[in-house]
Amino acid sequence: MKYYNMYNEVDVLADLSGIPPDPPLMRSVCNQCERPSSVCYCMSIPNPPLKPSSRIILLQHPAEEKRCLRTAPMLQLGLEQGKCLTFRGKYFPGRHTELVDILNLDNTLLLYPSSSAIEISAVHEHCDKASYNLVIIDGTWPQAKAIYVGSPILHKLKQVKLLISDISNYIIRTQPSDGCLSTLETAAYALAVLEKDDMYKEKLVEPLKTMCEFQLKNGAVSHQSKEFRIKNNSYPKLIGKRLNKVLREAEVMKTRIS
Repeated sequence: MKYYNMYNEVDVLADLSGIPPDPPLMRSVCNQCERPSSVCYCMSIPNPPLKPSSRIILLQHPAEEKRCLRTAPMLQLGLEQGKCLTFRGKYFPGRHTELVDILNLDNTLLLYPSSSAIEISAVHEHCDKASYNLVIIDGTWPQAKAIYVGSPILHKLKQVKLLISDISNYIIRTQPSDGCLSTLETAAYALAVLEKDDMYKEKLVEPLKTMCEFQLKNGAVSHQSKEFRIKNNSYPKLIGKRLNKVLREAEVMKTRIS
């Protein structure tokens, strides 16, 4: 028994001796976008950051923070400090006292496709303000819907919707339908309307395009939307109730646009 214990101790010491004295070299990471330096997209971020008269208020589901390829940080870097505020949680205002004040302002709008929402391009006719606080829920559609349902204060806000038929530039991620946009694109398109300047739509989306180009060069593949694949009989799964509902809603939106 003593010989066996001694053998184990010698074995453990031998293993320890094989550990290098210095830690392994890590990939260098950009201090700004926090992406590996080899795939940093900072050269595509507007410089200097854009300064719209309106603000973007992101209500972010906690699960979004864990995603590797997020677009919300691109929005924060592309806008001047204070022009994009992020509050995290599953219901709001929660513990965010600053958010309560913002949600109670009469120039605060919620971007949400409810039955009472007006098209954002008509907002100046219904609520003519010099600037707006545009609230966007950052999460998947089920997460966004849960946040809305669980946050009664949001129901009282003036609600707007974004009706577009453009295909998302976020081509390395599968979208439910062709009209679905990333958080960055949604904010960029909305700001272009509120500020009456397409520059916001063009410049803010550049980092997303750059990131997708990097990912495609490093093994990622381009994704068509679920709607596209279903119409072309190439969707590999059964269509569930949730996806079917999303596709029906998307079709209604496209009918309204045309």
